[in-house]
Amino acid sequence: MRVLVVNGPNLNLLGTRRPEVYGTTTLGELDELCRTWGTELGCTVTVFQSNHEGAIIDRLHEAIGRCDGIVINPGALTHYSYALRDAIEAVDIPTVEVHISDIAAREPWRASSVITEVCVASITGQGVAGYRRAIEVLSART
Repeated sequence: MRVLVVNGPNLNLLGTRRPEVYGTTTLGELDELCRTWGTELGCTVTVFQSNHEGAIIDRLHEAIGRCDGIVINPGALTHYSYALRDAIEAVDIPTVEVHISDIAAREPWRASSVITEVCVASITGQGVAGYRRAIEVLSART
């Protein structure tokens, strides 16, 4: 199974941005963890991060025919990007939404996700371990 892990805006600052909320694992460390977890589960994991909505959408489009599953942490795009929602729906690749923190337990504006309904699962509040769980969910679908 080929899995694409996509991280959205500000996730390049993992490890330094609000470590009390997002932990101390850096994006580079998370990328390596995802690759390792994927190998353990028989998956090849490719990682991508961008602070730009259009670049993320382009990367999702490029996944057609190249990936069997997507793990996405869209950051703040979660709450308002219907363009991202439409892209996830359009590529028709099983996608798992991941959030390091429990978005429902934070500020009211963070509680809603416009992409949840086009994802096969949503995992929140499990820290970076949520990414492993997301890869497991996709791996189990094969």
